[in-house]
Amino acid sequence: MISFRISITTFLLLLGCGNSANSQEHADTTGTGTEVSATVADANVSISQSRQTAITAAVANASPAVVSVNVIEVQRVQVRDPFSDLLSDPWFEQFFGRRRSREYERQLKGLGSGFVISSDGYVVTNDHVAGRGTKITVAFPNGETYDASIVGTDQPTDLTLLKIDAGKPLPFLEFSAEENPVVGEWAIALGNPFGLFEASDPTVTVGVVSAIDRDFSVQDGRVYRDMIQTDASINRGNSGGPLINAIGKVIGVNTAIIAPGGVGSIGLGFAVPATRAVRIIEELKTTGSVDRSYYTGLYGVDVNQRIARALGLQAPTGVFVQDIDRDSPAERAGFRTYDVIVAIEGEAVSNRNDFVARLYDFRPGDAVRFDVVRAGEPVQLSMSLGRSNQ
Repeated sequence: MISFRISITTFLLLLGCGNSANSQEHADTTGTGTEVSATVADANVSISQSRQTAITAAVANASPAVVSVNVIEVQRVQVRDPFSDLLSDPWFEQFFGRRRSREYERQLKGLGSGFVISSDGYVVTNDHVAGRGTKITVAFPNGETYDASIVGTDQPTDLTLLKIDAGKPLPFLEFSAEENPVVGEWAIALGNPFGLFEASDPTVTVGVVSAIDRDFSVQDGRVYRDMIQTDASINRGNSGGPLINAIGKVIGVNTAIIAPGGVGSIGLGFAVPATRAVRIIEELKTTGSVDRSYYTGLYGVDVNQRIARALGLQAPTGVFVQDIDRDSPAERAGFRTYDVIVAIEGEAVSNRNDFVARLYDFRPGDAVRFDVVRAGEPVQLSMSLGRSNQ
C-alpha cells in the first residue's frame, strides 16, 4: 500500500510539472498586448502590399485615360408611298400632281469605349462605334465630358480617330508597337461594358493573349487581319477600349467577339494589333483617311476544281490570272495570264478575298512580293503598286 501511494503521488506531480511548463511556454510566446497589435499590423501591411501586383499598377495608371464614347447618329429615311405605282399614271398626275416619298430624320444612339493617345486630346475608338456619328461626347472617369470631332475613320480596319479640346494636358496611353505580344502574357481589357456606367472608372477584365495573327473573312466592308485573340471578357460597350499588357502599354484595340446566339462573351475576344493601329492612326491624323487607291492591272478568279485539274494543281486554291492590263504594274512585274497567285508577302492567298485582304496594308508605290505558280513551277515576282487613277 505504501508503494502504491508513492506511485500515485509521483504521477500527479509529473502531471503538475507538465502543466506548469506548458503554461510558462505559452506565456512566453504570446507577449504583451502591444506586441500582438504590432504583429497584426505588420501582417496587414504585408497582405496589402501583396495585393499590389503588376496588373493592379497597370490598371491604376491606364484608367484615367480610358473614356466612354456616346454617339448620336442622325439618319435621313425615305418612306415609299404605297400608292406611288398606282398614282404615277399621267392621268392621275394631271389631277392630283406627282406624289413624293415622305422623308424624315431619326436618331440612333450608340455607346462604346475609347482611350486618349496624346496629351492634346486625340482619342482612338472603333469605326463601328463612332465612324458615322453626328454628335459625339467623350466622358472621363472623373466626370468631365467633352464634345469630340472625327479626325478620320477607316472602315476596313474598324478604327476611328477623334479629337477633343480639353484646354489642358490629358492623361494618355502609349502603344506597344515595337514588338508583337507574346502568347500567354497577361492581357487586360478596359472599357464600359454595355454602356452601363457614366463618369465612373472603367471596368477591368483580365485574361491572357490566347493567340496572335488571327484572320477573319471580309465582313461588312471590314478586313480583320492579324488580330489578337484573348480570353479577357469583351462585351458590347467595351468596343474601342484598350487591351493593355502588364506594364500598361496598349497592345491592341478591343474590337470584336465571337458569341454564338448573342449570349455575350465566351472568352473569344479580338483586338486590332497595335502594330497595325499605329500606322492607320498616323494616316488618319495626317490626311483624315487611308489611301488604298492602289492599282495592279490584274484580273482574276478563284481557282476551282476545273481550273486546278486543267493546270495540274494539287488543290483548288489561289487566284487564277485571267487578264492583265497593258503597261500596268502587273505587266511590268512580269505577270502572265494563266499564272496562279498563291501568296503575297509570304502569306497564303486562297481566293480573291484573301488577295484583297493581303493588299490592304499596302499603299500606292509600295513594292509587294508575289508567289506564283506558272506551268507547275514556283515563280516569285515583285510589283510596284500603281495608283488607280492612272
